[in-house]
Amino acid sequence: MGMTRAGLAVRLAACWTVALLAVSPAQAQEATITIGTLENGTVNWELQTILDHGFDRENGFRLEMMPLAGNPATQIAMQGGEVDSIVSDWLWVAQQRAGGAGFTFLPYSTAVGGLVVPADSAVQGLGDLEGQKIGIAGGPVDKSWLILRAWNRQENGADLADVTQQVFGAPPVIQNAAETGEIAGAINFWHFLAKMKAGGMREVISVAQAASDLGLDPSTPLLGYVLRDEWVADHPELAAGLAQASRQAKALLASDDAAWEAIRPIMNAANDAEFEALRDGWRAGIPPAGPVDRDNAQKMFAVMAELGGDDLTGDLTELPEGLFWSGE
Repeated sequence: MGMTRAGLAVRLAACWTVALLAVSPAQAQEATITIGTLENGTVNWELQTILDHGFDRENGFRLEMMPLAGNPATQIAMQGGEVDSIVSDWLWVAQQRAGGAGFTFLPYSTAVGGLVVPADSAVQGLGDLEGQKIGIAGGPVDKSWLILRAWNRQENGADLADVTQQVFGAPPVIQNAAETGEIAGAINFWHFLAKMKAGGMREVISVAQAASDLGLDPSTPLLGYVLRDEWVADHPELAAGLAQASRQAKALLASDDAAWEAIRPIMNAANDAEFEALRDGWRAGIPPAGPVDRDNAQKMFAVMAELGGDDLTGDLTELPEGLFWSGE
């Protein structure tokens, strides 16, 4: 006896219900991690690699990027709970933590800048810049500027802030001023420096070298993913998944040139020289595996705090416990 139309409808409805039940649990378990990013931020290279290769899904979450205009906007979004994470430096995270915000820091990059001059400049060392004009991205309490000041004070007995003229500005402004000869030397963020060096400018000293000469550990990561303690405690599998996805993307980008071709369109590289400089600079900034050495970070903090004062530290004298999270 054939099945009636009503019976067939019931049977089909039952099949659809079974199919939905088979899919829904996996969908229900999939959580989203939203990361606030800058439109041209270098962290986008890692995050896009995570998306392109499915490292987020592989680790139990779906990654979403929320583009924001400027570092203050990312910090406000983090403070307001609009995003699950941003990338910032551990000094900001330390200030927030000391102020009662339960933020912690997962290492992302050790990349730092340096000071560059035109290729034909007579400047061979920082001491040669006395009486001249230096351009600095990031403001008077920029970490690179503070470390280079400390180095020059140790090596040459003079504070660069006292013996040079300083021009502070946004990274593109400092790049243009250096390339047009308006300033004798420039301290800029690492990815702008990479482009400047690719265009023919010469590095006098890197912040990594200066830090090493000061007895600091240049492998101490300055930038990291900011997470909430409460979120890590409530979603340990998601937090660990983000850390693992980050490590997988770094491992791929460290070894596979083809992976860089895939993200080249978002790297804002004008030519092959800039592209290769950006790629190599990013690779050099991959932090070592394992937890951050708090003592090394405290030493770096002390050097910067001595010159940066309260404008840098916000009255913080020691890095708070729980600042660094290893991702495990």
